[in-house]
Order: sequence, then C-alpha cells, then structure tokens
Amino acid sequence: MDKTIIFDDFTKVDLRIGTIIEVNDFPEARHPAYQLIIDFGDLGVKKSSAQITTLYKKEDLLQKQIVAVVNFPKKQIAKFSSTCLVLGAVNSKDVILLKPENKVKNGSVVS
Repeated sequence: MDKTIIFDDFTKVDLRIGTIIEVNDFPEARHPAYQLIIDFGDLGVKKSSAQITTLYKKEDLLQKQIVAVVNFPKKQIAKFSSTCLVLGAVNSKDVILLKPENKVKNGSVVS
C-alpha cells in the first residue's frame, strides 16, 4: 500500500449501486471497452467506459447491478463523456465487476 488516507477522505467518495440498462461497443477507446449506461435511481442515469470486454458479453451485462463512484467530475474518453467510475477487482489483466450479493434499490449508498 502506497498511501494512507484518513476516514474523512473516504467519506468524500460517493459509492452507489446502479443497474446497467444499456451497453454499447466503444471502438474509439484505446483499449477494448464498453460504454455503459447505468440507472442510479433518484440520482439519475450516468455513463461509464469500462474495460471489461474479456470477461463480459454485452447481453450478460444488461440489468446487472454494479458498484460505482458517482461524484467524480466528468471525464472525456474519445467522444464519450464518462460521468461515473464502475468499480472492479483486477485479476491479472481482467477486471471483475464489484456487485451487491442481493438486488438492492438503485442509488443505494455503499458504506
């Protein structure tokens, strides 16, 4: 571990549960990726680019709940504006999405 943070730093990160409602190919990305459209309930719909093409097919991602950081500023990736960061564990080069064990309300806070 390189850096230690204090608890106040962690509380600034807004982690929420969302459901993937649309998945599109992202051929303009430098590394193979999908464009994800994610429903966060009362927070609205947000977009993210995710390099998860090796383990996940587009159709398998639809209606899957995920964990994401929703309070980062927008990030421009090619012609796509990413408005949240989907979280995953890196296993070798593959990314395994973090998800709730049971279905929960979209927009639920992760703490």
